[in-house]
Amino acid sequence: MIEEFELGGKKVSRIGGADLCALLDISPAALTDLKKRGIAVHLAHDSYDLWATVQAYIAHLRNVAARWGNEEQAETLTAARARLAREKADEAARRNAVARGELVEAAEVVRGWSDTLRAVRAAMLAVPARVRASLPHLSGADSALIDREIRNALEGLANGND
Repeated sequence: MIEEFELGGKKVSRIGGADLCALLDISPAALTDLKKRGIAVHLAHDSYDLWATVQAYIAHLRNVAARWGNEEQAETLTAARARLAREKADEAARRNAVARGELVEAAEVVRGWSDTLRAVRAAMLAVPARVRASLPHLSGADSALIDREIRNALEGLANGND
């Protein structure tokens, strides 16, 4: 509700805080902040000078917009802020995945696979001796052939050949 009266020979339009918030599309907390900064012209309890406040608020918005630069600069700044927000969200998601055990360090994976493959290699190289012990009738040439084939297979795998 707006009410007009004279103050010091000047017409003043008084508006309540809730109505001013609705008019400017701001929250009561934002109005309190504008009042503290001298932008909202406070007359009395829950009473503001409508025209002085609207003019000061428009001037404030112009100053804020002027700091953003032109439209292209504002879009660039907005895009940079959006990119930063995405990066922060991605980093938080990564940290959460690590905490849940869904992601592990690459060095840990390499160490684990290296240990496993060394164990497989040692087990494969032990096959000829185990076969000789289980099958004593095999000749030395048979045992050497088995050993050579296993070593060739391991070497082929190490070189990327199947």
